[in-house]
Amino acid sequence: MKGYRKYFGQKLLWFFITLVVAVILNFVLPRLMPTDPVTAITGKIASGISDSNQVKAVYEYYQKVFGLDKPMIVQFFLFVKNALKGDFGISFSQYPRTVANIIKTSIGWTLALQIPAILVGWIIGNVLGAVAAYKRGAWDKAVMPFFMFLGNVPAFAMAIILLVFLGVRWKVLPTGGAYSPQLIPNFSWKFISSVIYHYWMPFLSIVLISIGGQAIGMRSMSIYELNADYVKYARFLGIKDGKIVRYVFRNAMLPQVTGLAMSLGTSIGGALVAETIFNYPGLGSAMLSSVTNSDYPLISATTLMITIMVLLVTLLLDVIYAFIDPRVKAAQFD
Repeated sequence: MKGYRKYFGQKLLWFFITLVVAVILNFVLPRLMPTDPVTAITGKIASGISDSNQVKAVYEYYQKVFGLDKPMIVQFFLFVKNALKGDFGISFSQYPRTVANIIKTSIGWTLALQIPAILVGWIIGNVLGAVAAYKRGAWDKAVMPFFMFLGNVPAFAMAIILLVFLGVRWKVLPTGGAYSPQLIPNFSWKFISSVIYHYWMPFLSIVLISIGGQAIGMRSMSIYELNADYVKYARFLGIKDGKIVRYVFRNAMLPQVTGLAMSLGTSIGGALVAETIFNYPGLGSAMLSSVTNSDYPLISATTLMITIMVLLVTLLLDVIYAFIDPRVKAAQFD
């Protein structure tokens, strides 16, 4: 138990150090952007005002509303205090909406798109890679190269290809949006079927490019494990190949599980391309809008969410590996 306590203690220490650094960077970096969002807001609201004093008063009012009239160090501690309560302030680009409200209405769309797409791509890719490594033949010479090719297509290019062929040329699927514009969100079958119909295009764009990468990783690890000494020794002892393969693929899955966890941790940021091209109303679109409009609170909130998710996933993986991987167990007692 002493080895475990030391191992987990080190992991927790690095988790909190990384989290503190991440919070500081999430606050500081957006505010180093050269643009002044308050000036842009003032320009829109005071467009018909000719009195410079009134324009200045409008500018100072919005600086106070957004808390930008205080020193940077005071803003930082207010940011941390409010963030602990889930309050990230008011959005600059979508004033007077709060950042929490934007995230609440957007994150469901992103998670519903990203998590199933990541899981489906991961499962298909790993099965394909394992079969290609074990069976070889046509699987390794024809099917595998095809999905490897798809995996090397940039995300935006895959989305545009699907958009052109499935949406514009063949008119099989709608070209954008999350549901028909004439519908009001509700729990009716008409609305749900429209959501499913609009869902397929962005879903396929994510799945198709993820299969190749997962298949390559699984194939490489499977070939390495199939040629390991313990496999040769087991076959020499006459152990059935089916039983050996179960251990081979279980060992080969460990790095793939890490990849899956990291993909899930960064799923919010990974939604950017698909949501932008297909005009999908998720958090990726909100992130792009926040960067374009120098929306500091929304940038800080979304990037901090991604950072925390990645850190939590990494910590969880370290804990799981400490129990399931004998090599990690042995290292704890060295």
